[in-house]
Amino acid sequence: MSKSKTFNTKIKVLRTEKNITQEQLATCIGVSRGTILEIERGTFNPSLKLAFKIAQYFNEKIDDIFELEGYLNSED
Repeated sequence: MSKSKTFNTKIKVLRTEKNITQEQLATCIGVSRGTILEIERGTFNPSLKLAFKIAQYFNEKIDDIFELEGYLNSED
């Protein structure tokens, strides 16, 4: 059985530092609050386009925000 591939993210930390809500972030990048919630929980992996939008919003590199857990060592 293979391990599920999910992202660990720094989105919640970055939101807290900027003092913004999930709703505010979602509105700024054009997604629902639920999408932000699922990304933060690790139950939804964003598309590359969405990952770029999030990184651009926070003025960070994608790989500084998203850490792919269990992917590089996977045999899949």
